Amino acid sequence: MGERMKSEVTLQDSYAARMRISGRVRTTPIVLSPSLSHMTGGTIQLKMEHTQLTGSFKLRGASNALLSLTEAQRAHGVVGVSTGNHGRSLAYAAKQAGVRCIICMSELVPQNKVDGIKALGAEVRIVGRSQDDAQVEVDQLVAKGMVMLPPFDHPQVIAGQSTLALEILEQSPDVDTVLVPLSGGGLISGVGMVMKAANPAIRVIGISMERGAAMFQSQQAGKTITVPELPTLADSLGGGVGLENRHTFAMTRAFVDDIVLVSEAEIAAAIRHAYWQENQIIEGAGSVGIAALLSGKIKNPGKCVVVVSGQNIDMALHHRIISGEDVDVSRESIDARS
Repeated sequence: MGERMKSEVTLQDSYAARMRISGRVRTTPIVLSPSLSHMTGGTIQLKMEHTQLTGSFKLRGASNALLSLTEAQRAHGVVGVSTGNHGRSLAYAAKQAGVRCIICMSELVPQNKVDGIKALGAEVRIVGRSQDDAQVEVDQLVAKGMVMLPPFDHPQVIAGQSTLALEILEQSPDVDTVLVPLSGGGLISGVGMVMKAANPAIRVIGISMERGAAMFQSQQAGKTITVPELPTLADSLGGGVGLENRHTFAMTRAFVDDIVLVSEAEIAAAIRHAYWQENQIIEGAGSVGIAALLSGKIKNPGKCVVVVSGQNIDMALHHRIISGEDVDVSRESIDARS
């Protein structure tokens, strides 16, 4: 980790993205956590990105990528295959920009998610019984001229996510450590690029779950590899990094100092902590930075900003967790995806 490189996404791209999406995304606050500061001996601040308009940071990247398209491309519309936070954000951004949006899903997606995406203004196409089947429909729509915007491995998506780091530097300019949830790497690539450009001494630490951490295992292998997707409370961090990854694998390698993994019990404890101590409802993926701190896995955090990345958790699941139940999603069929 930490091998410096010339990135295809630059600080200039970050500032351009900020201007492009200004007024279309929320500048989210940073708040001090007295409880986490007391526990760790550091000054722990929470970057409340779960209060973003669609409940996650994904709106930044989706908005920037969509607004970076040419008028001709926008006229043809955009398409996505995500049922989670990227799908929500792409649908919202497209509606705000007056661009047609189709989200393709399989028959296995619960109706409440279909309804949620539709409510944000997107057309939903239900195809087959897997994401692969849905991808076939996406490919056909792209062949007809629509533009597919992927969830993370895309320069304008990364640049959009990086605007979160510009806010952190303005809100907490003397930050020592930044904890960032890590999945496909779109967020941490952008955040890491900005932080290292501002001050190479700032520690950028990715946090993922022990169950199916694709980027962590790929970095350990020194190349992108296929990692089985396993049930986890941090469901938004599931999925692969793509064997043909063009951007985020290399950027994570270049700009991230360390990757820390947390267990399911630690994720549940962080969700509880956020609710009972911080008065916040957050999803499992958004809680992993708190989980790493609570479990003592971040040494000498100093002035530390924890990116709380999303809040889109199934509320029945949330109630079970905060009530103290020992939830193990690997042993049950509950659908808790955001």
